[in-house]
Amino acid sequence: MNGPALGLDELPKPVGYVLGGGASLGAIQVGMLQALSECDVIPDLVAGTSVGSLNGAVIAADPKGAVNRLSHVWARMTRDQVFPGGLLAQALLLQRVKTYLFPNTGLAAVIADFVGQATTFADLKLPFAAVTTDIATARPHVVRSGPLLSALLASAAIPGIFPAVDLDGRQLYDGGLVANVPMRQAVEMGARSLVVLDCNFPGQLPGSTGTIADILLYTAMVAMRAQSVLEAPAIAARIPVIYLPGPAPRLLSPLDFTHTAALIEAAYVSARSFLEQLRITGPGLYGSPSP
Repeated sequence: MNGPALGLDELPKPVGYVLGGGASLGAIQVGMLQALSECDVIPDLVAGTSVGSLNGAVIAADPKGAVNRLSHVWARMTRDQVFPGGLLAQALLLQRVKTYLFPNTGLAAVIADFVGQATTFADLKLPFAAVTTDIATARPHVVRSGPLLSALLASAAIPGIFPAVDLDGRQLYDGGLVANVPMRQAVEMGARSLVVLDCNFPGQLPGSTGTIADILLYTAMVAMRAQSVLEAPAIAARIPVIYLPGPAPRLLSPLDFTHTAALIEAAYVSARSFLEQLRITGPGLYGSPSP
């Protein structure tokens, strides 16, 4: 990290925004985006996984208006919209289908609210990748063309929570299984600098796991932690990686959408303070995915 300090607007281009998964904790990314917008940072390409793919698609569709759009969409989102039905409905569905607790109809409606029902990748202003997991290969499968709705449904299809999505002859699950913070995929798209918006921070896992859905999400997020911790330093050896900090840890369930406003505000304050002190001097990891 030697040489004169660079401003955020001097980052080597293309600048890639990388948005990770985390269910309701995706609200954190809205606060981060608010701080970035005040620093006049605009991405050249976007890669997202799970809820990060939903937020990322909005950024790719309208980079300058995304913060305002996302703030309004997140403000009206509820658990019942995304994860419809109580425990009895979950039990009956699980008995019938055997492999998941919730239909993805509610999630599809939320995605349509984010980006529209018939929007395609070709309609976006920036190159965008929705990262999924190919069940047959257990490897990341990047979707960059076709209808956005089906791609985002697949990227957010948490195993055991939602059904897998059939797309172009592949069965796909949530990309968080293999690339929850898709930095490598953004580099493969051509990024020469990364700005990482991760919402899966240690300490923000729920303090208790009272339902099957909570347990499934808890175990998935524990497993996802290690991915970015290992990958970020390797990528940062070659290019600048700006890893925005999350807000102070809170014991929240990723199924809980009642803390959206507080998460957005806390993430904004944390990211703003970090960016004000940031000094970039070349390739390296600025910030950290570690605790």
